Amino acid sequence: MLIDSHCHLDFPDLAADIDGVLQRATAAGVDGMVTISTHVEKFSTYAAIAERYRNVWCSVGTHPHHADQELHITTDDLIRLSAHQRCIAVGEAGLDYFYDNAPREAQATGLRRHIAAARITGLPLVIHSRKCDEDMAAILQDEAGQGAFPFLLHCFTAGEALARTALDLGGYISFSGIITFRNAEEIREVAKFVPADRYLVETDAPYLAPIPHRGESNEPSFVRHTAEKVAEVRGLSLEQVGAETTANFYRLFSKASPL
Repeated sequence: MLIDSHCHLDFPDLAADIDGVLQRATAAGVDGMVTISTHVEKFSTYAAIAERYRNVWCSVGTHPHHADQELHITTDDLIRLSAHQRCIAVGEAGLDYFYDNAPREAQATGLRRHIAAARITGLPLVIHSRKCDEDMAAILQDEAGQGAFPFLLHCFTAGEALARTALDLGGYISFSGIITFRNAEEIREVAKFVPADRYLVETDAPYLAPIPHRGESNEPSFVRHTAEKVAEVRGLSLEQVGAETTANFYRLFSKASPL
């Protein structure tokens, strides 16, 4: 059993064939998935997908690319919407200095509001972090000093230092198809030392399809290839990785009822 902890079923590549996407996922042994919010103002779309399919959950949050577009969204707004029965996480929110599509100050403001919502609700915060290791570590440490909150560094692409900071603060780390890429040795090294009770797998579909599907539109069924690479790196069987990541998923996303 595998769970894709991060995908975007509302994006056109997946939404156009959502029934087929879910059927192929089931055939590949992927029993559940979380469709992740990128715009709070589109929450009704994510919630509708999760209501329609029993093996899909959703989140509520603003992607850092759009942080300046949703600065009117408050922590109270996030808390209110997260009460939806199929919403099991806050985010994705974070920092992205690779594209810098939104001012960094707006990204940080949004991230801190999402952290507050995660702290108050107890729902995990799904964090997007790219080319911002020092600032991300500083915010996580500062916020943790104000009160613990559950979180997941999704689609991990950072270095060892941020990974260890996150783990020290009680966070989880999720590996995507990037771990299968030839130049991802640093990520594979991180995957070796993450504790058995702190890692997950994901696709970030429709992006970042793993080898052997690189260049194609990604979909939840492909998370199996990521899990296979993680198993290889950690010296485990695919079945054990499936068991560990599924257990970790339900521990972190505790609002989700086991399928």
